[in-house]
Amino acid sequence: MRIIFTNGCFDILHKGHVELLAYCHSLAYKQTHGGQGKVVVGLNSDASVKRLKGDNRPINSEQDRRFLLESLRYVDDVQIFDESTPYELIKRINPYIIVKGGDYTPDNVVGNDIAKVKIFNYVDGYSTTNIVNKL
Repeated sequence: MRIIFTNGCFDILHKGHVELLAYCHSLAYKQTHGGQGKVVVGLNSDASVKRLKGDNRPINSEQDRRFLLESLRYVDDVQIFDESTPYELIKRINPYIIVKGGDYTPDNVVGNDIAKVKIFNYVDGYSTTNIVNKL
């Protein structure tokens, strides 16, 4: 089975997140590869988000963030991880492709030694940090 993996905090779900997940879904279910795939999202735990983003984050709990992601038709599975990076999770699920947002290059994506890496361009104007700052 073709597993496509992405990860992040997904603290305040927005259009940019959904478009990234739709892209992952398109890679997982390409008819040229039999149309059988799976999108797995590695979700930073609350403690992990706090370490990465500061004491005022996350806005939404890991269980709420998981619920929202699992509710999307583009996502097949959500795995919460507590480590600073999802490397151990990536080793365990052994994805075919890892997808990350446009602020990464393939050589600085965690797990690039395990799977192919594809970079999804940012959707201009969408950022959780910008949304939080507006509030």
